[in-house]
Amino acid sequence: MKNIGVWIVLALVAILAITGISSYNGLVGMNEAVNGKWSQVENQLQRRADLIPNLVSTVKGYAAHEQQAIQAVADARAKLAGAQGPAAKAQADGELNNALSRLLVIAENYPNLKADANFRQLMDELSGTENRIAVARKDYNDSVQVFNTRIRSFPSNLFAGMLGFTAKEYFKADEGSKQVPQVKF
Repeated sequence: MKNIGVWIVLALVAILAITGISSYNGLVGMNEAVNGKWSQVENQLQRRADLIPNLVSTVKGYAAHEQQAIQAVADARAKLAGAQGPAAKAQADGELNNALSRLLVIAENYPNLKADANFRQLMDELSGTENRIAVARKDYNDSVQVFNTRIRSFPSNLFAGMLGFTAKEYFKADEGSKQVPQVKF
């Protein structure tokens, strides 16, 4: 009889150990997936940041007196480059989107600029990059949702807390990015 009790305890310990190891490995994999998705968001944001100086230079040649809008884009780009974490990146990204929108509204007033091959090519690349950023953000947020659900679900939540896994932050659009920028001439 005593042997049965020992075997039951050993079986429970083994089940608990296997569940713990499995949960840990699953959480590590999900954590790395979230980090990888975030890396792709940053990669696409960097791609856009690299395109912007060329776009600004092209616009400068046609609209030299629109210096304030051009400077706003440069400042917002610098802020995005220095932002750390999803919340700061989202806020800086919103500011950059607003500044770019104002710059593009200004570009509409220069027919020669719109006809310029370099400007059109840069706009096409920027448009493609914006689409890539949207996809990367969605992929990141989907990955965060899966990870956050896992660390809050039983029995993973028992191991997540003990092993230091915490909820990840979603990439949320800055409140200001929902408003249409106003451009005054």
